[in-house]
Amino acid sequence: MRGPDALRRGMGILAAAALMIGCSTTRPAGTSDSGEAVLVASHDRVKSAVIQVLTEGGYEVSEGDRQDQVLSTGYRQEIASPWDWLVVHRFGTGRSRVDATILPESETATRLIIDVAYEGKDSLFFSWSPYETPLPQSAANQLRLVRNAIGLL
Repeated sequence: MRGPDALRRGMGILAAAALMIGCSTTRPAGTSDSGEAVLVASHDRVKSAVIQVLTEGGYEVSEGDRQDQVLSTGYRQEIASPWDWLVVHRFGTGRSRVDATILPESETATRLIIDVAYEGKDSLFFSWSPYETPLPQSAANQLRLVRNAIGLL
């Protein structure tokens, strides 16, 4: 009786091969994304623009240890829908957080340093690991949005 046993064995081999192929993904190397610029605007104007941009981007902004110079955000979930559990289970998800350091250079110039940390995981069963920052959350894009909010084009 070669038929049913061979079929079961063949299905087992196919299932094992599919599982091995599904688990053989590589993770991108994670790096912290950082950007720096000197803006021709007062410290208060830059600070309010940073708060506006980050709040509109879905981040909750809090002031860090040096209240006048550092703004920090908590992690922002990149996916928000009632079907999150299904999407995350199959495709994974990402999250990002931002630290902005605002240093006055003079009365009319301010140095802005933005650090973006992005983490992702492949499914519900993996832990968070550093990933490369996607373009919409990148430090360069955050600097561009702050420049636009201030009116520096």
